[in-house]
Amino acid sequence: MKKLVLILLVAISFNAFAQEKLAEGVLVSKMTMSSDNEQMNAQLAMVGDLESTTYFKGLKSRNETNNPMTGEVITIADNDAKELMILMNNPMAGKMYSKSEIKDSEEDLKGISVTKGDEKKTILGYDCDQYVVTMAQGGQSMDMEIFATKAINAYSQQTAGFSQKVEGFPLYFKMTMDQGGSKMTIINEVTDIKKESVSADKFDMTPPAGYQERKAE
Repeated sequence: MKKLVLILLVAISFNAFAQEKLAEGVLVSKMTMSSDNEQMNAQLAMVGDLESTTYFKGLKSRNETNNPMTGEVITIADNDAKELMILMNNPMAGKMYSKSEIKDSEEDLKGISVTKGDEKKTILGYDCDQYVVTMAQGGQSMDMEIFATKAINAYSQQTAGFSQKVEGFPLYFKMTMDQGGSKMTIINEVTDIKKESVSADKFDMTPPAGYQERKAE
């Protein structure tokens, strides 16, 4: 009986910890891509799963990815100052950076429909709400399914442009779109959440030496 009570107390304590607001920490994500086109699927399989790391502290976040397709890409966001900087180190194009304002404008929301679904998911101990997103822009249509937790309030590239309509940070994201007549599916899911201290240097908006500014076209 005592052992059962102890197990219950541990479970309750874990759940209480999991649902508290995380103001600082590190997220590790995995992205997989697939297609119903055999040739495209073979190319995507060669790339394999893509991992990224997101550091967040208060209203600031930093996402780092490095893969053969895009090279190294670092996205630093300051939701307080509403500033965004992207650093790109591509073997073909070289080192570039761009800065922009974080905003959900009416222009950006054109052709985007966001509906909160009824389904719930628990991912890594965090309660997540479902959002269904349909986009039709530039002659292309995309369908998305997002499961986001309100316990983490960090900038997300997956919800950029319609973040005001999605509460919290997405721990699971599935996008389906037409690519040259073939169906392509992208799934991004958070695989690890670490509650730890993050240095303020991670969110420095000063472009590193050797990076050239990429002007908006």
